[in-house]
Amino acid sequence: MALKIEMLRCFAAVARTGKLSEAAQQLGRTPSAVSMMLKQLEDHLGESLFKTDRKNRLSALGSFVLEQAERELQQFDSTVHAIESFANARHGRVRVAAVPSVASAIMPRVINSFIKDFPDVQIELRDMDSTTILHELSRGRIDIGIASAGLSGGALYRQDLLSDRFGMVCPINHPLAKPGRILAWSDLQPHRFIANDLARLITTPTFQKIHAKALLSVHNITSLLAMVRANLGITILPEMTLKMTESLDLAFVPLPDSQPERQIHILRKADSPASPAARELEKQIFATVAELQSETLPCPAS
Repeated sequence: MALKIEMLRCFAAVARTGKLSEAAQQLGRTPSAVSMMLKQLEDHLGESLFKTDRKNRLSALGSFVLEQAERELQQFDSTVHAIESFANARHGRVRVAAVPSVASAIMPRVINSFIKDFPDVQIELRDMDSTTILHELSRGRIDIGIASAGLSGGALYRQDLLSDRFGMVCPINHPLAKPGRILAWSDLQPHRFIANDLARLITTPTFQKIHAKALLSVHNITSLLAMVRANLGITILPEMTLKMTESLDLAFVPLPDSQPERQIHILRKADSPASPAARELEKQIFATVAELQSETLPCPAS
């Protein structure tokens, strides 16, 4: 017969209380069941664990077994607690990478709501561009990605999160920033254009020619907006990206025709099931976006 964890738990309870009845009450068993389990343990070891039948004095073997049993029970109970906590999303770590506009405008509210229900879950948030997010997901370095994933392949699970319209960005005193103006692509052609990675998502042929002719290209959003403020050119950005910077000295003018939009998705590796904590955080991300859209905050819907 192999030793079982419940035998050790039963013995430890009797050894600590010194009475079968009190140990049985602690364990939720009958005294006869506790006595039988003790006998099975002693039969297996071939020696008594107590000096007398009153169970209040341990033998040398009993003292050694108690020391080992309490150590093993503590480790076992800690392991069970960790497994159950992980399964119930009470513990764990979730690594999230989001495009800067989402990381700044949406994730603070997501995390604030999430930690109310799951205060012991560790969250690691990084902001990065969509290409880097896809790379980090493929390497298994993040659990959840929030990005524009038009280039993602079958190795990623993708779910639509929100859409964000593009617009022309210029100083508020710029000729193209007149209130109520409806832009045509031809309106952009006479003006110096500053290229950026987000604008490359727009596939309209007329705009692609404008973008290709740009003599200045800026990758960092802060630097890009500084260039626009300095009247070095106009650019095109998603509306949420501009709103997160609170750039009151810049104007956002919606684009013409089909109003192209940036699609933002929740992403994770298709072959790696999300942890319970990650699943709960995903739910909170979707819930927060829905709340923000209903409040007409900076996460415009299509």
